[in-house]
Amino acid sequence: MSSNPCNGCAKSGSCSDTEKQRCEKDQQQQQLQQRLAGIRQRILVMSGKGGVGKSTTAVNLALALARQGKRVGLLDIDLHGPSVPTLLGLEGRRPAVEDGCMVPIDTQGLKVISIGFLTQTADDALIWRGPMKTGVIQQFLRDVQWGELDYLVVDCPPGTGDEPLSIVQLLGTTSSGAVLVTTPQKVALVDVRKSVTFCRQLKLPVYGIVENMSGFVCPKCNEVIDIFKKGGGRQMAADMQVPFLGAVPVDPRMVEAGDAGTPLVTVEDSPTAAALRDIAQELQLRCSNPAAGTASLED
Repeated sequence: MSSNPCNGCAKSGSCSDTEKQRCEKDQQQQQLQQRLAGIRQRILVMSGKGGVGKSTTAVNLALALARQGKRVGLLDIDLHGPSVPTLLGLEGRRPAVEDGCMVPIDTQGLKVISIGFLTQTADDALIWRGPMKTGVIQQFLRDVQWGELDYLVVDCPPGTGDEPLSIVQLLGTTSSGAVLVTTPQKVALVDVRKSVTFCRQLKLPVYGIVENMSGFVCPKCNEVIDIFKKGGGRQMAADMQVPFLGAVPVDPRMVEAGDAGTPLVTVEDSPTAAALRDIAQELQLRCSNPAAGTASLED
């Protein structure tokens, strides 16, 4: 979608390939900065491993922020598992293209772009090697016209490999921070510790830890029952000296809501929805002052 920077340049015929590549890279970086200029805060939702509810958390936090009166964009760049179209009922939709840029789809108060919008069917697999993934991530970030936003919530690929690294490097660490999603089990906590270290090495602020699947909402009485192990995320946050944003119990209605494209945060009487709304409020405080404190925000 990007134009050739050599077009119209009087020196294009005398430049070496290296100079042309450097010029093109500079232009791409300038375009990226122009696209991001209207975004006040970038929230990268990350996890140490898959299967902890990262995408569900990203969607519900984005919608909770929008319902609190904020201008919110949601970028799903989980290349191998883009769940946002399903969670928001947007399967089969395609973003419009204007002036060479993708225009986010407006839904439920959000501006949404997903890598899933670009595949032919939901069954298509992206079988790409690292360099191709990096190039796609760069183009995907550069060629979306977000406009003015208070928050851009980014659903990142899990882990600490090439893809999350590219996203952090391209978005930068100024006005950016990470929300790390885990479950109480030891195997997930071990991996999210690595995510904390990853963020620290890249100097990306950690806005906080979310402990997902913490307790179970009884479908009969709507009370939270501790049938699972819980508290591991809070303890890990204390050990690693990062904020603890909150615990989110499992609500059986979450499965139905996700399949129906209606995020659970919209269900007023759900303890899970209430927890997500509280986390969104705490997250706004953390975004405004990411360096404030290291202990749990609930303590």
